[in-house]
Amino acid sequence: MAPAQNGDKVKIHYTGKLDDGSVFDSSEGGAPLEFTLGQGQVIAGFDQGVVGMELGDSKTLNIPVDQAYGPHHADRTFEVDRSDLPPEISIDLGMRLQANQQGGTVIEVTVVEIDDSRVKMDANHPLAGKNLTFDIQLVEINQN
Repeated sequence: MAPAQNGDKVKIHYTGKLDDGSVFDSSEGGAPLEFTLGQGQVIAGFDQGVVGMELGDSKTLNIPVDQAYGPHHADRTFEVDRSDLPPEISIDLGMRLQANQQGGTVIEVTVVEIDDSRVKMDANHPLAGKNLTFDIQLVEINQN
């Protein structure tokens, strides 16, 4: 079988780690990640790292910020008055919420600070600004 190339549907087992070695995601014990190479279904560095692998190959991908989720943008953080939030919502640090922007667009935000009157939220991807390392194994290739 030929090495994986753009257009092939692949299945990958992976463990994703941050620079400090902490694991942020893994397919271990579950189903492998399935995607089509070159279609933008995964971050660029992951997609490019799989191209050329052969069935059963394992490797480590070191993906810099610009090939992962991009830099952390300070202008995507904002504060809201606690009184503007629905009273039935219990707010905790790290909690992921959906917020409506002007114009009706829904965005995902993470609660990053809480005090008695204000809640600070971050609309960046939780992994923005971070270099990522993935230990991967190619377990299936469906070539076009």
